[in-house]
Amino acid sequence: MAATDFKDYYQILGVNKSATQEDIKKAFRKLARKYHPDVNQGNKDAEARFKEVNEAYEVLSDAEKRQKYDQFGQYWKQAGGFPGGAGAGVDMNGFDFGQYSSFDDFINELLGRFGGGNRGGAQSYSYRTSPGGAGGFGGFNDFGGFQDRGGNAAQDSEATITLSYADAFNGVQKRFNLGNETIDVRIPAGAKPGSRLRVRGKGPISPLSQRRGDLYLVVELGNHPFFKFDGNNLVCEVDITPDEAVLGATIKVPTPDGMVDVKIPPGVRANQSLRLRGKGWRNPKGDRTDQLVKIAIATPKDISEQEREYYEKIRDIRTFNPRSNLQQFKL
Repeated sequence: MAATDFKDYYQILGVNKSATQEDIKKAFRKLARKYHPDVNQGNKDAEARFKEVNEAYEVLSDAEKRQKYDQFGQYWKQAGGFPGGAGAGVDMNGFDFGQYSSFDDFINELLGRFGGGNRGGAQSYSYRTSPGGAGGFGGFNDFGGFQDRGGNAAQDSEATITLSYADAFNGVQKRFNLGNETIDVRIPAGAKPGSRLRVRGKGPISPLSQRRGDLYLVVELGNHPFFKFDGNNLVCEVDITPDEAVLGATIKVPTPDGMVDVKIPPGVRANQSLRLRGKGWRNPKGDRTDQLVKIAIATPKDISEQEREYYEKIRDIRTFNPRSNLQQFKL
């Protein structure tokens, strides 16, 4: 949980930490009436505020939950993951979790004891904790290592790696700095935004079990001047001239494999997309997705006298009126 995700339930209800249960109940009722969906129909902000108020009241109105919240702050939900549970009289020796802006900061400080700094040519990254024992490319949760009540879970971590489109499409080997250890990781061909790669046994050491978890690399792609993603497919935008739009044409279009010929049908419209099957992104099975070519009609600003003459002739003899249906619209 990042520091910005922490919710101060006392602040949400507008009470201080010494508030009685009656004070909390009064504050909740007042805010619940103010932000109730029946009073604020269609107001998404009020709906979100109403949920926050309910969440805050649910915790602060429960004596046990409130005690954990007061003791552990933003980590109160994970308190039960310590051996014996926070509610079982465990002595935390006055440890102040509030000194860290996030649990990631806590883990990074622990990891710093094993050596830090970057080595030349290695890519550095920050740890983000995720559930111990996660398999495949599943989802992540910030406090997975503390969810095992037996305290035996390994602590996984997550790092973001930014690749160029070329490296992601073709695959690449990258070097990473893990504090006092450098590893080489092969990124398979076809990685795309959000892809997760599991590197076994290269995560941080759990402060509870002393077992080493896995490292998950989450792929991000840098901006590309021509290609973008639409789901699994690639998308690009190509300009054509007015005469090509009217008469049709065959034009050259870039794909990951190089230039290909694309037929523009006569009468194509602006923003219409043409599908190039099997010319998109690689997928794990070795197949290819599609590439969508979005058409834009480019109107020339500087034309020769002869071009102007011919455009005027076309205007004078043109029979097509794209605004003929506008007469039917009235207030």
